[in-house]
Amino acid sequence: MSVANAGIAATAAYPEAEDSKNTNPEIAEPANTAEDVRPIAPDQFDPKYQASKWEIWSYYLYYVGNNGLTLFNFGPTAFQDLLYEAGGDSGLLYCFGRIRTINSIVLLCNGISFAIQVVLFLFLGSLADYGSWRPWILIFWSVVAFALGFGWLGVHSESKWHAAAGLYMIGLIAYQMSITFWTAAFPGLARNTVEMRHKAEEYENGQIDRDEYDYHDMMQRNRISNVAFIAQSAGEIVILAILVGVLFALDVNASQANNAWGLSVLIAYCTAWWMILAMPWFVLEKRRPGQKIPAGLNILTVLPWTLWRAIIQIWELKQTLLFLIGYL
Repeated sequence: MSVANAGIAATAAYPEAEDSKNTNPEIAEPANTAEDVRPIAPDQFDPKYQASKWEIWSYYLYYVGNNGLTLFNFGPTAFQDLLYEAGGDSGLLYCFGRIRTINSIVLLCNGISFAIQVVLFLFLGSLADYGSWRPWILIFWSVVAFALGFGWLGVHSESKWHAAAGLYMIGLIAYQMSITFWTAAFPGLARNTVEMRHKAEEYENGQIDRDEYDYHDMMQRNRISNVAFIAQSAGEIVILAILVGVLFALDVNASQANNAWGLSVLIAYCTAWWMILAMPWFVLEKRRPGQKIPAGLNILTVLPWTLWRAIIQIWELKQTLLFLIGYL
């Protein structure tokens, strides 16, 4: 179940619970009171979903691989490098129907990529939290990202800047989709750790209250999120250290051609790391079901409903709101 489900159920049952004419205790009690006092995760008490240390570390390893160096850092650098080479001294290229400056081309590519992301997240975003498609969507977009990363090996001359634009725009989409659907896995992972199962049992037995259970749930999620970030940062240092040696081996300072080829090699090199480090998560992840879709909604309508609830409730989390404003 989800918190949202509990809220809807409680609201729907509230008038009935206060009806003094209703003497049937089964009717007088809110219909889903049992859900209100049980832990949030729908798979909380299924032993087959218990997270092992290897699964948790495979989750960290995916983040080490998907560190953003490929399609989010070196991809844009390689794209703009080819644009400047193709534009020459004038800095002008024919793109999207007319002559444009390089800055205009980059901004338009960013806008198109972002617009496509908005549409994809509107239609697929709810699958990150609801249903059972999230792991497969992550695998799909990761494979797309791998193909794009290695595709850069064939795009390293200014004459192929059009292809670079395509790799750049789709690459941003693939990266954002991958990181989003990877991030969405950690609440379920945290709630199925051994520690949280013990807390769930204590909660079920009345040894702790809901506030204490939620506190431990929050701390477990924070721990996994923070360790993932630490592991990613440490792993990226190793990848970057080796990367420096690759740059010297390619002699990227010798010429513009060497520099362009070096950027393409770096994208493929980091993509190889991403692919290798992602495989354990693809194999070891336990395909946990997401939250149940609230009654009266479907996989498409639940996203705007969730966004509306978030907008309404964000005012209660003013520090989070300030963080989001600053981040954006």
